[in-house]
Amino acid sequence: MLSSPLRLRLKNSLNLLSIVVLYCHENSSSNASILVVTILCSLILATQVPAQVSTAQPDRRILTARPDAPPKGDWNVSATVEESEGRLYKLHGKAEVEGATMLMRADEMDFNKDTGDLHASGHVYFHQFERAEEIWADRVDYNTQSETGKFYNVSGQAPGHVDARPGVLTTTSPFVFEGEWAERLEDHYVLHNGFITDCRMPNPWWRLKGPKFDIVPGDHATAYHSTFFVRKMPLFFTPYFYKSLKKVPRRSGFLLPSFGNSSLAGKFFDLGAFWAINRSYDVTYRFTDYTARGTSHDVDLRGKPRAATDFDAIIYGVEDRGLYPGTANPQAYGGLRLNIAGKSDLGDGWNIRGQFNYVSSFDFRQYWSQSFADAVGTESHSVGFLNKNWSDYSFNLVAERMQNFQGGEVSVTDPVTQATKLETNAISIRKLPEAELSGREHQIWQNVPLWFSFDSSAGLLYREEPIFDPTDTVLLDHFQTSQFADRIHLAPHLMTALHWGAFHIVPRFGIDETFYSQNQAQGLNGPQVLGTNLLSSSRDYSVDFIFPSLARVFDKKTFLGDKLKHVFEPRATYKYVDGIGDNFARFIRFDETDLVSNTNELDLSLTNRLYAKRGDQVKEIVSWQLEQNRYFDPTFGGALIPGQRNVFLTTDELTPYAFLDGPRVESPVVSIFRVSPFKGPTIEWRTDYDSTRREIVNSTVSIDYRWNQYFLSVGHNQVHTDPILNEPVDQFHFRAGVGDPNHRGWNAGVDGIYDYRQHLLQYATVQVTYNTDCCGLSIQWRRFNFGLRDESTFRIAFSIANLGSFGNLRRQDRLF
Repeated sequence: MLSSPLRLRLKNSLNLLSIVVLYCHENSSSNASILVVTILCSLILATQVPAQVSTAQPDRRILTARPDAPPKGDWNVSATVEESEGRLYKLHGKAEVEGATMLMRADEMDFNKDTGDLHASGHVYFHQFERAEEIWADRVDYNTQSETGKFYNVSGQAPGHVDARPGVLTTTSPFVFEGEWAERLEDHYVLHNGFITDCRMPNPWWRLKGPKFDIVPGDHATAYHSTFFVRKMPLFFTPYFYKSLKKVPRRSGFLLPSFGNSSLAGKFFDLGAFWAINRSYDVTYRFTDYTARGTSHDVDLRGKPRAATDFDAIIYGVEDRGLYPGTANPQAYGGLRLNIAGKSDLGDGWNIRGQFNYVSSFDFRQYWSQSFADAVGTESHSVGFLNKNWSDYSFNLVAERMQNFQGGEVSVTDPVTQATKLETNAISIRKLPEAELSGREHQIWQNVPLWFSFDSSAGLLYREEPIFDPTDTVLLDHFQTSQFADRIHLAPHLMTALHWGAFHIVPRFGIDETFYSQNQAQGLNGPQVLGTNLLSSSRDYSVDFIFPSLARVFDKKTFLGDKLKHVFEPRATYKYVDGIGDNFARFIRFDETDLVSNTNELDLSLTNRLYAKRGDQVKEIVSWQLEQNRYFDPTFGGALIPGQRNVFLTTDELTPYAFLDGPRVESPVVSIFRVSPFKGPTIEWRTDYDSTRREIVNSTVSIDYRWNQYFLSVGHNQVHTDPILNEPVDQFHFRAGVGDPNHRGWNAGVDGIYDYRQHLLQYATVQVTYNTDCCGLSIQWRRFNFGLRDESTFRIAFSIANLGSFGNLRRQDRLF
């Protein structure tokens, strides 16, 4: 019986690739290349596609009884002219045989109810209700008892599973197949000289055509001498495909190769392999040859040792011959990147999480990274922690490493040997390990408004960084702590709350004790480490004044809504910290714990909100928050050093932009303005206005809009304070287009970052996609122009609905 092999269940085909000749791994950059194999697998998967979905098992469907269907084992027989000899029926004209699960119609038909033999000819129509398959043929020889037979000059259709994943083209069209003949044997199925597609007939956009498809249900499926066609043009041929249909459908094999061109690296060609080690582990390896530069190696090892534990380790390395190989300065930027992520639930509330990131140099990441954000990012973070939360307490055991690149590798002169060498200009900070125990605010005694909380930590820390002269060419010294410097921190707090109607006062008192086994002092060439103990003891006191909100309702219908409500929320916080003073300069900076300074300040904030009522829904359409700090201690207990950039915990909590280069009595006014009057557009403007400089020192504006298939995002970021405080920035970001992964017809989009100060387009992507009812073609041009990199790359991908795509345009790099 042909119906079982022709069942096209797409979900299983997506897990795809267990093939002997070619294999595509889901996480590899050529995941898209599952195209041809998945199409084949869709034809040959032989499991049922009933009509309804089971809520308990979404991957399975529930059979529903057909109305007026005959009981199992009974047959309804009819025709224009009917002849019978016992249980042998000869049917002429509009012949029909119907059972509990199938229906056969034809011009002429012979049917034996005892043996189950059925011979039909002339406009044969076959419907298998369990698998929702429909088949048309010129002639059929079939046995209803063994469910075996042959179909001649066959065509048909069967539904496919719509797997609506992000970035995957989908369609509800059924899969269509045609062949010279097909047969169902005792344990396998065969389709001869046929093709399949999920495009509209009679002129499909794509077909997978082959002389023979062989299927063994539950074990494997094979295609021989298959060719993939777009319209009438053949694109791909392979003599042999293999697809496992077992419960774990993974099989070792080779990845489909891909190729492309880069203006920096030249033409490139890559190939790879997938190794399914066992049910719990697999590894993917990909090799790329860049004709103008060198080679790269990419290894991805994944594992799931137990149900609650998994990890993914990626190693990427490039052997770079350089722009000028064989010269004294080849400008080669080869290197290594390692990324490991994992997690495990240990039971009883304990869990462990971790992510390790290592990059050999900033130049390597900037030159070879395929992500703009990664290429221009200056930090590399690695962290692992063991955690348990219970009641009001939380415990963490943390191992952490942070590397902040201040620039690429610098050719410097050693002050002792006078030798020239390459030095990585980076700050490295390590915690190995640090234990943290904290208690959330909880009431000490019932009916007494007093709450207690605390933070505590103890760890072994390390910091290292090079010290250069102002030209960044002469290495003056190295700042380096001991490998395991001690730091112990304890900060308990008490809080209460007083209420007078809608007016609330929330005072808080705390103690902050921090012990350092090492500290720093200013030396001849910069800061130097001292091996003496240091104890920081501070006291902090704060009071939140939460004033009653003022509100007014405008009971008048406008274009914004049926009603409007304006709410005015004033708030003030007084904060006092003492006990640190000049010791602030002696703290070695590991994290925000070491940024606590003396302060005597008042934080004032005003928030305006406008709500609109539309029917039964209320939405905030406008908000504007203004905040400013007033400092009664302009030098922060002597911690502030005039003429240089100063960052304290209190200023960092207000704004991420530094503004202290001398004593001040007030901070910039921080403004956050948001508008979203209708469904679709959103506007946000964040600014810091410095009354001392009498100018807006930084501004970030973003406008986002989406309407049907159209989308627009425009942003501007500007920083123009003193260069001592912040690096000047004036950049525009834009993203616009029409379409999405499933929009039929033309889709187009553009994404870019323009640096106005440098008059330079640092990053740009232009993508054009044309989607038919069943497939799509995408072409993308991408430009990087920053630092060491000025590169243009063309990428392409061909997508098949519900299946995937192949080419060198990866899903994470697409605009839609």
